[in-house]
Amino acid sequence: MPAPRLTPRQGLVIWLILLATIIASGVWQWQRGAHIETDILALLPKVQEAPLTQAALTQVEQQFGEQIYLALLADSREQAISAAQQLLVQLPKSAAFTQVRSGDDGSLQALGHFYFPYRMRLLTQSQRQLLQQQQLQPLLQSVQQQFYRPFGSANSELLQQDPLLLFPDWLQQLANGQSLQQQDGILLTRSGNKTAAIVIAKASGSAFNPQAQQQQLQALRQALSSLPAEVAVLKAGALFHAAAATTSAKAQIGIIGSISLAGVVLLVLLGFRSLQPLTVALLTLGSSFGVALAVTLLCFNGLHLLTLVFGTSLVGIAIDYSFHFYCERLQSPQTTVQDSLRHIAPTLTLALASSVIAYLALGLTPFPGMQQVAVFCAVGLVFSWLTLMLAYPALAASPLPAGPRQLQLAHNFYLAIRQQFRRWRRLLSLLLVLLLVGLLQLHHDDDIRNLQQSPASVTAEEQQLRQLLSGGTDNQFLLVKADNAQQLLQRLEQLTPKLEALQHQQQLGNFVSLSRFVPSAQQQQRNYQLQGQIYQQLPTLLQQLGLDEALAPALLQQYSAAAANPLTIQQWLTTAAAQKSGLAQLWLPADASHSQYGSIVLLGGIKELGAVKAISETVPGVILVDKVADISAVMAHFRQLTFWLLGLSLVLAALLFVWRYGLHRGLSIASVPVMAALLTLATLGWFGAGLTLFHTLALLLVFGIGVDYSLFFASAGRHPAAVMLAVLLSAASTLLAFGLLGFSSTHAIAAFGQTLALGILFTLLLALLNAGNTEELR
Repeated sequence: MPAPRLTPRQGLVIWLILLATIIASGVWQWQRGAHIETDILALLPKVQEAPLTQAALTQVEQQFGEQIYLALLADSREQAISAAQQLLVQLPKSAAFTQVRSGDDGSLQALGHFYFPYRMRLLTQSQRQLLQQQQLQPLLQSVQQQFYRPFGSANSELLQQDPLLLFPDWLQQLANGQSLQQQDGILLTRSGNKTAAIVIAKASGSAFNPQAQQQQLQALRQALSSLPAEVAVLKAGALFHAAAATTSAKAQIGIIGSISLAGVVLLVLLGFRSLQPLTVALLTLGSSFGVALAVTLLCFNGLHLLTLVFGTSLVGIAIDYSFHFYCERLQSPQTTVQDSLRHIAPTLTLALASSVIAYLALGLTPFPGMQQVAVFCAVGLVFSWLTLMLAYPALAASPLPAGPRQLQLAHNFYLAIRQQFRRWRRLLSLLLVLLLVGLLQLHHDDDIRNLQQSPASVTAEEQQLRQLLSGGTDNQFLLVKADNAQQLLQRLEQLTPKLEALQHQQQLGNFVSLSRFVPSAQQQQRNYQLQGQIYQQLPTLLQQLGLDEALAPALLQQYSAAAANPLTIQQWLTTAAAQKSGLAQLWLPADASHSQYGSIVLLGGIKELGAVKAISETVPGVILVDKVADISAVMAHFRQLTFWLLGLSLVLAALLFVWRYGLHRGLSIASVPVMAALLTLATLGWFGAGLTLFHTLALLLVFGIGVDYSLFFASAGRHPAAVMLAVLLSAASTLLAFGLLGFSSTHAIAAFGQTLALGILFTLLLALLNAGNTEELR
């Protein structure tokens, strides 16, 4: 006994229950904390790093990724200082920023108090060289010159504890390592004929969280609006790149979605000349989009903003089912809705399966962004199909007003394709030559920095500010590893002169290493022994300087006590200077996740990355951490893997089509996506496009979506005109959706959209030619 069929009313009720339940679940998930993500790196795979390397990456991202840098340009130092002090008061009033700072006039004095007890273990490089050569006379002359300088460091109290004034020179060298000056607690530098005051603020939340981003931007706008009009502002930081990306993505969602929707409306009206198909089609799109959004939130507890941009292409695909249904209704107006659905259901189900499989293939990649896109679009298509099967019998039962003219036009177009097939076949040899030349010009470009490029206004400001900060901090850094703290400090000391040499060769702008602040115990011991030359002949030196020889016993006692008083990294890490500046975060002690010690060496103004890498290979335990290169390498790997997956998919599809339609027809259908993929790649080669992972991922969808056209023609039977009309309308809507993605300012989206648009166009043309070469559509 056959199973009872659903009545139109029962199907509609089931559809409404499904729709309400899924949408309510999505709303519930949103209220529980699901969020919108805007970070472009969230689209990319997680690179597996060693525990210490991962800890260093996390430390750098937390310390510097949430900071913003502001340069206030004014005509005078006083005006720049006043503007900076005003920001230091205004920004902390908002909870959006913490640790708002500039300079600290007391920092050098505080460092002097901290380092002074260890002065007999500290030497500058020039002091060390003179003592190694036993040349004390230049040091004596330097002290004597200090006596006659109006602002010299010589004073009776200091001379009683450091007669050759070695410590002030060492401390001054420490301060000279900073490229900026300080006045009244403000960092200052010059920018042309203007004075620039630098203000640094750490955001209290991620710049890629839309809510936190808006709070930070609003607080910043309010603070900057109170500055004098003649003070110019330069800005840099992840916040401004994230804000630009958010603005761009929102605009693209609105523009692409609106134009796609308008195009669908126009196609429906032109194809069916009735408001009833338009109303049902819009209901199908709206419900599918809402369900896709809800399910994606449930699966990922969030949604990337670019997923919505990709998801707007769902409009062009989901409408296909409505087109095929209404074209079938035009062809057979006397049949019931249920009979029309039964006639097209097998082909539509096979088409749905191929599209969903293609999208799910994206979900198998380790790319969180692509996994979201896969779930979003696959769920949307499935619900479109369910809407067709469950809701259309009740919603689309009314007959269409007319259709012979549209069907006749489609039939005439089909006949013209068949008649012109022989002429087109003569061009195949030329097409193959062009195809080969285009494929030979293909090249790849896996650099993740090309995925999304910020507006010129943002990058120009950042570049100018980086120049003021002597190169700033680049994405790459050096990680020095060792088994213990002292070995780590020694390796930092080995690395420092090599990096200084790169600076002198102008291959590196600057670097920040803890070796400048804390010498190793071994280096401190050498410094202590070298200073022993001074204390061995202390009475004579005191006499030459005109100092009381009675100071000698106390100085010798201090020197003797310094032997058991080394400066340790642990002591330095607790200083206010280390904590406030963030330098303490560059030290990574061993813990439960990694047994080694590590230290981060920040790099700025890198001109030749290869030279830095070569330097890193000359010191044991030093590696260049380049997250950009690591992710780019992963993308290259998966680009190649996707090509293999595409080839395997095409082979499996060919076997399936041969089994379903026989050898000749099956291979004929399978040849369409193969040739479409090759023609798409050749066209990209002709236009000089650098092949990326997103091009190859799009080719998977070209196969999954485009093969539908050949399937529809192969299953057309005695309704070629209806199939032709439906395919043309479907292709037009799909080309519109993905063609608009091709104009996106985000490179990843543009590559995806351009490849899909080309692939679908070639698939349509080849499917039409293939239909004209067979006898199935009589």
